[in-house]
Amino acid sequence: MPQPTGLSFRDLRSFLAVVEEGTFTDAAIRLGTTQASVSRHIGALERELGVRLLQRGGRVVTLTTTGRAVLRHARAIREEVEALRRVAADEDREIRVGYAWAALGAHTATVQREWARRHPGTELIFVNSTSRLAGLTEGLADVGVVRREPRTAGIGSALLGHEDRVAALPAQHPLARRRGLRMADFVGETLALDIQTGTTTAELWTPQQAPAAYREVHGTDEWLTVIAAGQALGLSSRATSAQYSRVGIVFRPVRDAPRLPVWLVWWREDPPWFVDELVALIRAEYGRPG
Repeated sequence: MPQPTGLSFRDLRSFLAVVEEGTFTDAAIRLGTTQASVSRHIGALERELGVRLLQRGGRVVTLTTTGRAVLRHARAIREEVEALRRVAADEDREIRVGYAWAALGAHTATVQREWARRHPGTELIFVNSTSRLAGLTEGLADVGVVRREPRTAGIGSALLGHEDRVAALPAQHPLARRRGLRMADFVGETLALDIQTGTTTAELWTPQQAPAAYREVHGTDEWLTVIAAGQALGLSSRATSAQYSRVGIVFRPVRDAPRLPVWLVWWREDPPWFVDELVALIRAEYGRPG
């Protein structure tokens, strides 16, 4: 006698088709297979469960008492499998890119449009997160855009490009009248620092050029708020000036500030199917003049 080989969803699907269609012939038509194939799957299911599920005498197949009990569970399993397929299909249609500050700056919309052109029906969705890995650890994002070098175990990364830095100034500040600044212009000023996800640290200045004081903030909105109020100056990526506009704040390039690297991060042991193409696309945008 053939031995059980394990419960198969294909066997369950054949069982459900026979019950719902009433005959092996009609079940085979519905499944796009042969009557013999349907019969084999039903037999395999009965051997695996160790019970008879169907009465095969007469024109129409009927359920045994045990078959009726199994039917309820088989339908529940089918619903769960269909739900899994819907989730998987939704995941293919939406790619979540996390970011803490400024996404990809002026490149964000361009990258989204080009991705949609290459992959109709699939969208790049940028989601904001205040975590160091831009939502990756919380499951909010499939990949993350970060501006601090990722040094976390288990994280894969790719350098996307570099960005110039800009000063964020209260509109009424004397420095706001200049077309550009230098790092030494921060001497004597108070500088706002986002200690959680910001990219500016005191180490960027020499002791002779350093700001007089630092004000710790938490997140972009608080950073913008204290600058607009005239309580501090800011230093950030040029992407920030492209992403945010706030009444009372002007952005000016800082000509001698070190450029800021931008990284894409993901879980190394579970790299998304799209990561290589997305990295190449973003690198191309960062490589364009302008």
